[in-house]
Amino acid sequence: MPQLRILVVGASIAGPMAAYWLAKAGASVDIIERYPSLRKGGQVVDIRHSAVTIVRKVPKLEEALVASGAPLQGLQMVGKANKPLVAIQPTGIPEEQFLISDFEIFRDDLATVLYDLTKDNPSVHYVFGETVSAMRQEKEKVIVDFANGLLPQSRYDLVVAADGATSRTRALGFNCNVRDGIDPYNAWAAYCTIDKDLLNGSNMGEFSVSTPGRGIMLGPDHVKGANRVILMGNNPRDMPERLLPYQEAAKKGDNAMKAYLVDFFKGHGRDEILAAVAESDSLYATECVQVKFPRLFNGNFVLVGDAGYSPGPIGTGTTLAITGAYVLAGEINDHPGDMAAALRGYSDRMQPIIKDMQKIPAGFPSVMTPETDWGLWLRDTLLYVISYVMVVYQLKPVAQFFRWIAGVYCIAWARDSYGIPDYEWKA
Repeated sequence: MPQLRILVVGASIAGPMAAYWLAKAGASVDIIERYPSLRKGGQVVDIRHSAVTIVRKVPKLEEALVASGAPLQGLQMVGKANKPLVAIQPTGIPEEQFLISDFEIFRDDLATVLYDLTKDNPSVHYVFGETVSAMRQEKEKVIVDFANGLLPQSRYDLVVAADGATSRTRALGFNCNVRDGIDPYNAWAAYCTIDKDLLNGSNMGEFSVSTPGRGIMLGPDHVKGANRVILMGNNPRDMPERLLPYQEAAKKGDNAMKAYLVDFFKGHGRDEILAAVAESDSLYATECVQVKFPRLFNGNFVLVGDAGYSPGPIGTGTTLAITGAYVLAGEINDHPGDMAAALRGYSDRMQPIIKDMQKIPAGFPSVMTPETDWGLWLRDTLLYVISYVMVVYQLKPVAQFFRWIAGVYCIAWARDSYGIPDYEWKA
């Protein structure tokens, strides 16, 4: 049987992970990325649940992730006047995680680890600075044209879109608009690295909140004298007009976005962070959305990760990306010569996982960044009580009760319950 030739679009997380497993399924993989290199910066992401199971199937990958992990000891919730409220730390048990994961890693570091895992594989070929300009399906093949000429027009057995929630490749593969299948959540987040250490050498991050729906997270960076910042705005879903100023700033570029952030956080009380953000050259802002596309594949074209099922504000995107990449390759491995059956198997296995990991608990994410002062007081009080009881009464029934309450807002923060299969890989 001739070797499968597969194109993967996107080199962030889902793309390299898919390339690794597809190579083990015996495929030849071209992986393209529209940026000239791996993108730097980004927020802390975590690996939980089924993704922990999958990571442990890759020799030495868990060790590499731990070695590259973010220097984040925990997260200090900060109230008015910068008063510490409660500190949240990892459980120390990767299979039973709380708000802070035992696998916390910066997005760019995770992408680098996965790139290093695959870049020397003879079955994987990376091309940076390239995008798909057109494609058409013909006799169970996909004919692909490339925008920048770094690859010639090529015929593939499968094209995998792994290029994010606003995937341009998805629009080509399904002949639809980029925004089709996107469910806005009326929220946004902005990320950057600042060249100041406002934590004074501490590895304990800080999360400050003010109304309405404003939050700033400050965390340590690998580089001494630098911090990473996440700024976020959450609005009620029935008030889409509140998102318009952000969207206008996003269209105009970094300077407009920095001016918007300063205005948005006026009175929040962390002006020193905003001043440092204004001087940063690494600002990246994105709208918070879920992707609920009606199908995961169309002929020999398939969606993986955020391109097919971005979970929005609940923090399961990395877990879904790693899980989807593994399951897609495993089903291709187990259905030699029958791509249609492989893609059906992938979709059937992933749909219940996606449905579960896209569940947004009542009141989330406003429970973390409340709209009103009353809501903020209630949040702070509950966090304090839950944290205190879990620390002081760790092994008693009352602690288990509070763990159950916390679990309502921890969709993918416990043990793997999906029965991820062990595929017998060809290569």
